Amino acid sequence: MTKVILQLEALTCPSCLQKIETGLAHQEGILKSKVLFNSSKVKAEIDPDKISAKAVAQIVSKLGYEVESVKVKEA
Repeated sequence: MTKVILQLEALTCPSCLQKIETGLAHQEGILKSKVLFNSSKVKAEIDPDKISAKAVAQIVSKLGYEVESVKVKEA
């Protein structure tokens, strides 16, 4: 399992949180994800054999949110 932390541009509304969490929930390889509204971060636990941190960032970008940085922590 690998932990991924994405720093996003400032989130402006709670519906942004819902849109990102829903978008990530249906992706193979994402075991768990949570959006932190106040800090504009996405924390996800992934199976690196099925999805990469870069792919998670691309999914969030395609949903319309700018990813400013990506941190990866091996668990």
